Amino acid sequence: MTFTTTLQNNAIKIMLLGSGELGKEVAIEAQRLGIEVVAVDKYENAPAHLVANRSYVIDMKDEASVLALIEKEKPSYILPEVEAISISALFKAEQKGFHVIPNAEAVNKTMNRKNIRVFAAEELELKTSNYEFVTTLDGLKEAGERIGFPCVIKPVMSSSGHGQSIAKTPSDIEKSWEIAKEARGDASELIVEEFVPFDYEITLLTVRNETGTVFCDAIGHVQKDGDFILSWQPMNMSDAALSKAKEIAKAVTDGLGGRGIFGVEFFVKDEEVYFSELSPRPHDTGMVTLITQSQSQFALHVRAVLGLPLDYTTYGSGACGAYKAKNESHNPVLEVPDSAFTKNSFVRVFGKPESHVGRRMAVSLVLDDVETAKQRASDIVAQITDS
Repeated sequence: MTFTTTLQNNAIKIMLLGSGELGKEVAIEAQRLGIEVVAVDKYENAPAHLVANRSYVIDMKDEASVLALIEKEKPSYILPEVEAISISALFKAEQKGFHVIPNAEAVNKTMNRKNIRVFAAEELELKTSNYEFVTTLDGLKEAGERIGFPCVIKPVMSSSGHGQSIAKTPSDIEKSWEIAKEARGDASELIVEEFVPFDYEITLLTVRNETGTVFCDAIGHVQKDGDFILSWQPMNMSDAALSKAKEIAKAVTDGLGGRGIFGVEFFVKDEEVYFSELSPRPHDTGMVTLITQSQSQFALHVRAVLGLPLDYTTYGSGACGAYKAKNESHNPVLEVPDSAFTKNSFVRVFGKPESHVGRRMAVSLVLDDVETAKQRASDIVAQITDS
C-alpha cells in the first residue's frame, strides 16, 4: 500500500455520505493513515464534520446535489453511512468511474428492507421470518391477520429504530401505522414481519475485501424501540449456531460483493438462525469494538476499503451502553462522572450540536467479563445527565 499526503493533488480521499457518530470514528481511523476526509451530512457540525478536512451540508436525497459534490471533490472512495441517500446518484457516480463502498448495487439492496429481504430470502434462499410488504393502512391490517400477532412493522427505509413497532393485537395496527411515519427515510412502504420468539439476537460484523473475509466475535445486544441500548462481545452461543450465522453472513456478503464491513443481524432460537437485516457499513452495536479489539470495526472498515490485510487481536470481552438525551437543547451539555474513566472503562461523547429526547449522545465502554461489563456500562450510563 502506498500512502499519500493529505490535501495534496494525489491524496487518497474518502467521502462520507452521512457524518454521525459512526462516520466520525471512520474519519478518525482514516486520518490516522493520512487519508483525506470529506464529510457530508444534512445538518451543520455533524460529528464527523468536527474531525474531517472539509465538510458540506447538502440534501443527500437529491441526486443533482450529491453528484455535483462528487464531481467537485473527486473522492477515491465514496462511503455511504446512512440510508437516506440518492441511490441513483451512487449508480451514476459508479458509471463515471468513482468507487462506491461496497458498491452501488449492494447499497441499493441494503438501504431498503424490501430489497435486502427479497435478496436474502428469495434469491439466496436464506432462512428468515415470514414477511409481507404493504403500502396502505388496509393492506397493513390484512397483512397483520395473515402474518399473525404479534408482528413487527417497519418502514422499508429507516435507521436506528425510527418508525418501528410491534403490533401485539389487531387494535395496535393503526398506532403502528402512525409510528411508521417517523421513519428516517421512506415510509411509503412497510414490511410486516412474523415475530420470531427468539432466545437472543446478534450482530455478526463481517469484513471483506480481496484479501478474504474476516468475522469479529458475535455481538449480543438489547434493543428498545428498534434502537440498541446495550451491546456486548462476545455473545455466549453454541458453536453450531455461530457456524450457521457465519455461513449465512458469508453467503449474503459474497452475494453483495465489494469491500468493507457489514453488520449482519440475526435472531437465534435454540439452534435455528434467522437472517434479519444487514448494514453495509459499521454498526451501532459494534461500537463495543472500540474497547474489545486492537482494530475496531471502524479501523477494519478503513482497512477493507483500502485493500489492506484484515488481521486484528481481541483484547477481551466487554460491553457498550448507549446514553440517550433526556432534554431538548441547542447547546447540549453532558455531565459524566469521573468514575467512568478507569483503566478498563471510558466514555465517548459524540459532540452532536443539538439534543432531543431519545437522541444517542454518547456511549460507555467497559472491558471486563461480559456480565460485569454489561452491568458497569449500564451503571455509567445511568449516572450521565444532560441539559
